[in-house]
Order: sequence, then C-alpha cells, then structure tokens
Amino acid sequence: MPVKHQPLFEIQIPECEGDILQIQDLNFAYPDGHVALRGINLSICEGEKVALVGPNGAGKSTLMLHLNGILGENSHISIAGISVEPKNFPTIRALVGLVFQNPDDQLFSPTVFDDVAFGPLHMGLPEDEVYQRVEEALAVVQMSGFGARLSHHLSMGQKKRIAIATVLAMRPQILILDEPSAGLDPRARRSLINFLRDLPITMLVSSHDLRMVQDLFPRMVIMDEGKIVADGLTAELLKDEVLLKAHGLECPNS
Repeated sequence: MPVKHQPLFEIQIPECEGDILQIQDLNFAYPDGHVALRGINLSICEGEKVALVGPNGAGKSTLMLHLNGILGENSHISIAGISVEPKNFPTIRALVGLVFQNPDDQLFSPTVFDDVAFGPLHMGLPEDEVYQRVEEALAVVQMSGFGARLSHHLSMGQKKRIAIATVLAMRPQILILDEPSAGLDPRARRSLINFLRDLPITMLVSSHDLRMVQDLFPRMVIMDEGKIVADGLTAELLKDEVLLKAHGLECPNS
C-alpha cells in the first residue's frame, strides 16, 4: 500500500463550502520508473486562488497534467464532483481550463478567432453560440477586436491573454495556469497580475514568481520531491525563510 504523506508544514486555512477540486492520495511514476508524485492530498474550494510553488522537478507540472487526464487515467481526483477517468474526459476537459507556460503551444490556428473558437466548435455547439463565446472570452481578457489578427504577430503578453481566452470560451469551473508571468516585461507582468486578480474564477497557478504569488494568491502550496510539504496562508509561509530555503525558494522581500 502506498505511504500517505502529510504536509510537513501546515497553517490552518479558513473552512469553505463546496470543494471544486479534490485529490486523494495521488501517486504517479513515469514509465522509466521516476516517481513524480507521492501521496498528494489537496482540496480547493470554489472561488479560491491558490499558488503552487516549488523547485524545478518538484512535480508541479505532473500534478497539473493529472487534472484533466493528460496523465494518470485512473487517479483519485474529482472536479466539481466528477471523477477524472476516461469515460468523463470530455466533461472534465471542459471544466478544467489548462493554460500552458508557452502560449505558442496553444495557439495554432490561422487567426485569434479560430484559436478561441476551437474548443467550443469541438464541443459541438451551434455556430451562433460559438461566436458569442468567442466574443465574450476576448472581452474578458481585454482583447476585443483582435479576432482577425494573426496570433503569431502578437506580443507575448497578448498571446498569454489569448491562450487564456481559448480556455475561458469553454466556460471552465477552474483555471490552471503554468508560469503565467514567465517571459513578460514588467508592464505586461503587472497588467496580467491585475487581470488575474479581477478574474472571477477558481485558480490553481504554478509559478516561480513569488512576488506575483505574494500579490495575488491568499493561499500557497509548496511541493518538493513529489510531495506537498506546506499548505497554508501565503503571507505566513513567506515569512518562514528556513522553510523557503529548504525547498529552493527565495523570500520575495529579501
């Protein structure tokens, strides 16, 4: 039986009703035998904005890829009460909006409109609803009027917003972002932070940018060597320089 690991450092978080994400004793090893996840237990409430931090190789990306079934076909994960398993993948992949670190991995159609319409079209929605969803998603990311533009001609900040729009058009219940501030200049980074702060959706965001984490996420989960080693209030965890140093992180105020 797998060993169940508990966080090594935990701060009490206010209770909330309605967990939208539940992970219970999740373990995962790659075909080469590398163990990437060890006894992960995590719950996120509807409306929470949670940061996932840790050194490279901690298992953050592996965990995120489990949330819509890209990895781990039979994992102990549920989204909005629906188990993440092959028979539910079409529903799960509409509920979980996964945005990769490099927006070019998500933008492959001739125009911005086509990129944002891709998901709704494959959901089998009628043309008028697809058009409505595209317009709404572009408006939410403050990119209205960009539908006819070529995605590869946009700035990195604009591409990141379009990548987010491609998943918002699916009307997900939770938004999963991998390193959203990577590659942005200071102005685009600040604009993205302000945008994410105002976006009314549950978020789990992997990031090495602890200044952004400090500004944006009330709760922080630290991973290292495939385990959750701390889960608590961001403001409290960031005060613990010994904890941060032990897991390859630097206090943003140092």
